[in-house]
Amino acid sequence: MWDCRSKRGCVTRVIASSSSDEQMDQPMLTLYFAPGSSSMAVHIALHEIGAPFEARPMSFKRNEMRAAEFLAINPAGKVPTLLVDGRPLTEVAGILFYLARRFPEAQLLPHSDIEAEAHVVSWMSFIASTLHPARKQGLDHVRQVYQIADQKLGGGWALGKRYCIADIHLFRLYWRMFNSLHPAKGEFPNLDAHYARMMARPAVQRTIEIETAIGYELPA
Repeated sequence: MWDCRSKRGCVTRVIASSSSDEQMDQPMLTLYFAPGSSSMAVHIALHEIGAPFEARPMSFKRNEMRAAEFLAINPAGKVPTLLVDGRPLTEVAGILFYLARRFPEAQLLPHSDIEAEAHVVSWMSFIASTLHPARKQGLDHVRQVYQIADQKLGGGWALGKRYCIADIHLFRLYWRMFNSLHPAKGEFPNLDAHYARMMARPAVQRTIEIETAIGYELPA
């Protein structure tokens, strides 16, 4: 259930349909996020696992990430920041890895296959180090690195037939590029197909619904 009645500055409580005994065994999770930003990946993952969490929207326009209260939680002043029983966890890859390991029933990480798990880490390293900063080096570089991503991906999920946290991480970066730079149809066929599959997932649809209602304030 989403009980946030106002938009910016509200607290969103997402309550899963798990039993009271299951909820007692789960950590208290609080997500600080900004709609459409890198934190979108974590927001999607939380809906994928179905655990209760409290979501706190942050505003770029109001410079809320630089407020003393938030800097006391995350001195870097960035989202996503996830509180786990009050303890801050930062960076998309680290939070996604935690959620996948903490909630193995969601099957977002291949725990029984060391090589496959290493491929997930490899993908997320590539996304964070190559795709995420690409815009700073110009549009030609963006197209170059997304061509690499398209070839790496092939026609399936990041792990082939198995969906995982790397797909969530990849989707958020391509979602931003797709909706801001509008690549030509067929330029990135594998990424386009991946994007369509992701957009069909209920967790992605729910996240976009919530974040759109709050409003996007993405920096250029």
